Amino acid sequence: MPLEAASNMVEIQNSSLTRVKSAFTQGIWVTLISIVIGFSFKIWLAHWVPKDDLALFHSVVDLISLSLILMTGFRSSMVVSYSQTQNDRDIINVFRYSLITMVLITWGVVIPYIKHQLNIDVSYYQLVGIIFGMGLKVYFTNLIAMYRLYNISNKVVWLEPLANVLMFFVCYYVFNLDALVSLFMGLTLSSLAIAVYMFKKRRRDISTRPLTAVHFDPKLVNFVKKSFTASLEAGASILMIYITVLLTIRHFSVDELGDFQVVVRPVFTYLTLLFVFPIYRFVLPELAVCVRNGDHQQIKLIRHWVFKVSFAVSSLFFLIMLFFGKSLVLTLFPHEYDGAIPVLLHFSLFFIFMMLNAYQLAYIKAHGRFMQSLCIRISGIVTLMLSFQLLSQFTDNVVAIIVALCSGYLMMFVLSSIAERQILKDHHIKMIPQPA
Repeated sequence: MPLEAASNMVEIQNSSLTRVKSAFTQGIWVTLISIVIGFSFKIWLAHWVPKDDLALFHSVVDLISLSLILMTGFRSSMVVSYSQTQNDRDIINVFRYSLITMVLITWGVVIPYIKHQLNIDVSYYQLVGIIFGMGLKVYFTNLIAMYRLYNISNKVVWLEPLANVLMFFVCYYVFNLDALVSLFMGLTLSSLAIAVYMFKKRRRDISTRPLTAVHFDPKLVNFVKKSFTASLEAGASILMIYITVLLTIRHFSVDELGDFQVVVRPVFTYLTLLFVFPIYRFVLPELAVCVRNGDHQQIKLIRHWVFKVSFAVSSLFFLIMLFFGKSLVLTLFPHEYDGAIPVLLHFSLFFIFMMLNAYQLAYIKAHGRFMQSLCIRISGIVTLMLSFQLLSQFTDNVVAIIVALCSGYLMMFVLSSIAERQILKDHHIKMIPQPA
């Protein structure tokens, strides 16, 4: 009897819900540390580095990041396919060849575009270094996610901005390089350092799989299809934010654009980093394993916990914006940014749908339905644009932008809820969890 009790205790400690809770909580804290380090560094740079140089640096990095960020779409398909097949060798090799292809495309297309079309005066070697460093970082980040090495993943979140700061100091103060050159070199060196760190830490637990020819069987072909779809979905999620920015530029004044870019967008980004991305990083891998094992009880418990956290976080965000939003914005920013206050209040009303939708899309992907997830994303984009066109007929207030964006997420939530219920119905599963 004591042996059985001990076995049950070990099983509880190693449950998917326990791992999700631990990794999610740690993820929030390390993300906070990362935000503080990165934001403080940006503020410090803004006080003495010429504004044109900073704009140049961020523009170049954004262009390169956009081309490589599609590879992060592979992450979810790698997680799900590995949990189902355990064929890490072929999965990793497909990803290697795909990443090499994307790096070469970025090298051959983005660099000439930056240098010759935009006429940005940046060293060719600096651009190649950034592409190479960021490519390696994406590679090891995806591997760590696939193997569910949450401890390494959480450490990288705060080590990455810290390494960037330290490498900048080395380049600027030790080697006496120019500030702009130090920014580019620091980013390259920090990306390489983080890649090496992830490689060494991962190798302690899991050996490196050899680079070989890929043996395509039906399951691997399915993985390739899911990876392509997931990459498109990653692009669609980014497109929603860029459409919001473009609509603001086109229909509103520079002053209102400043409210959105300086105040609203950072708040949106930081809340997403803190509470939405961890669902994809930690909840999706555990859901995929539970689906493979048919452990629907654990899925119910995870769902219940995520929904509870979502309601708590969203309620707190709304109450803060309702009672303290004005004083917070006017304390942190000059008075001319007070137009962001009502925008943030409306955003706080809808934030819960972003968190709940993230869970439901993760649940859909865990069942391998990547195309359905992509269609739901596209519906969000369409709803965003149609909602703004409708709202603009009744108001010329910038709040229409954020309401339209939130309407897109609300539509995604409705459709993902329907898809989730359909999956539950197909598997004859009831949503209400049994007491743990």
